[in-house]
Amino acid sequence: MQYNEIRLEELGTTIELTTFAPEGKTAEWHAILHVAPRGLAFDEQFRRIQMAEQHLLALPQMAGAKPVYKRYFLSDATNQRPLMAEDKSCAVSYIQQPPLDGSKLALWLYLQRGTEVTPGADRLGSTIVRHNGYQHLWTMGMTTTDGTSYAQTGRLLEDYEELLANYDMTLEDNCIRTWFFVRDVDTQYQGLVVARWENFADHGLVPETHYIASTGIGGNPAEPKALIQLGSYALKGFQPEQQKYLYASTHLNRTSEYGVTFERGTLLRFGDRNHAIISGTASINNKGEVVHKGDIQKQTRRMWENVEALLAEAGMTMQDAAQIIVYLRDTADFDIVSQMFADKYPGLPTVFTLAPVCRPTWLIEMECIAIQKAENKEFRDF
Repeated sequence: MQYNEIRLEELGTTIELTTFAPEGKTAEWHAILHVAPRGLAFDEQFRRIQMAEQHLLALPQMAGAKPVYKRYFLSDATNQRPLMAEDKSCAVSYIQQPPLDGSKLALWLYLQRGTEVTPGADRLGSTIVRHNGYQHLWTMGMTTTDGTSYAQTGRLLEDYEELLANYDMTLEDNCIRTWFFVRDVDTQYQGLVVARWENFADHGLVPETHYIASTGIGGNPAEPKALIQLGSYALKGFQPEQQKYLYASTHLNRTSEYGVTFERGTLLRFGDRNHAIISGTASINNKGEVVHKGDIQKQTRRMWENVEALLAEAGMTMQDAAQIIVYLRDTADFDIVSQMFADKYPGLPTVFTLAPVCRPTWLIEMECIAIQKAENKEFRDF
């Protein structure tokens, strides 16, 4: 894994880049793009982010790289999204989770080289990636506008399941990861929880089987009537034994014990590499209790401990992490938390956003993706 920071002083932008590119194999990049506000309006900040992305793709080492998905973190999605030109280069998500560095937007970009990448593959604008008999389906920004958070969650899951069926996939066998963004997490999260529980049970996803790695977090869709926004990653063509769920039972309990339905993390093993997908993780113990209420520094350290325990179960450490998203409930905690991360994980692409966690007493949550070189000879390469 290689970490690079590219500063484009004339644009006032910074590209934090992770490269995983084994010789002769598929290459993967995760990039977080930041822009210095400079007191400028959104359209100018967006233009500078776009120019930084173009600069990145023009670098010699990025030759042949194609975007798979993007997520824009916006400070005012309803007003800003109409100012952004339609992007059909890949699956794109726009969510109001204001970057805490004072800018109006940040961008998370995932790219690959050596695979067949097809953007706009279906009616939901998914990107499908084909290589070595695998089909990776990235679907972002799914919303609906009618009903409560319960009704919208049910509708979104049913619509997504119909999409999966078109690819001869199912939620229970092929969906690897989801993101649920909730407009008002303090009042509308419970509707999501109940609707997801019911839908999953209909698909045989119960405590005795398995759930799906996920983040459920505060975030405003650009459409004002949308209460829930769904993003997802599904995979076809893998053997069941290539997937392992991560529990870290010394530190965390099963989420079903406190009424929710997601896995703490998932390990995917390919012939030449392992992927660890870590769900949204907070300061919690193995009894499902919030730890260190009211103390942001102690909650941050316990959160790190939990994430590191999940990665250890996958045979990895944070040195294998490709990116981090940090969600904070209180903007006043940004300065101290960002410094803690800079000291703990220097150089690792990270974005800090304002996004309330699903329990009011949780002050912080993080998620990450890790990639590790491997020799799993029983499986096909990525």
